[in-house]
Amino acid sequence: MRAALIGWERRLRCPPANGSAGHCGVGEAGRRLFTMFLVGLSGGIASGKSTVVAVLRELGCAVIDADVIARQVVQPHSKAHQQILQHFGTEILLENGEINREALGSIIFSQPEKRRLLNSITHPEILKEMLKQILKYFVLGYRYVILDIPLLFETRGLTRLMKYTVLVYCDPPTQLARLMRRSGLGVAEAEARISSQLPLEEKRRQGRGPEFPRLKRALKGHLC
Repeated sequence: MRAALIGWERRLRCPPANGSAGHCGVGEAGRRLFTMFLVGLSGGIASGKSTVVAVLRELGCAVIDADVIARQVVQPHSKAHQQILQHFGTEILLENGEINREALGSIIFSQPEKRRLLNSITHPEILKEMLKQILKYFVLGYRYVILDIPLLFETRGLTRLMKYTVLVYCDPPTQLARLMRRSGLGVAEAEARISSQLPLEEKRRQGRGPEFPRLKRALKGHLC
């Protein structure tokens, strides 16, 4: 899957249609060499990433939300759903058969080995769906596609596929207060969830790209 994604940050040629020049189904734009870039967007939990995503959507950018996909791939009867039940038991199910995210979260945020197990089940399925959506937006002629991936910097190898990586961050006290208020968590629970991710300072060192105001102008100039 990682190899399949590599080409999407590079210049791509649309496949010929009826022996003619490359065509993407996007009018005249599809008759020339077409370039699409991936922009990785990440941030610590409760750091304000949703606000940035809303701004990018207003600019007309295509946004692929890994969190939304993560919920889709664990729906009842899916491959990931069956594997999760096999390893975590039926105690994490709601009455309608869906995963009780709160119950599962209380397990994985306190037991790192369980979190790694869950990631090994869900991440391949998430990447498959992301690739499908990237293909869709390429065919539709988007120049930039935003990949909203909370664990972008924790997932080795993904950052090198991005034209830019954008990190949304805030100071630790603000992050803790936001998470407690948003999710109704106590201090210990909130701190456990924050510590399950890479520290924001480490993510800042790994990020590569312009500050958000400059990135926003660049994306607006290309109309995404």
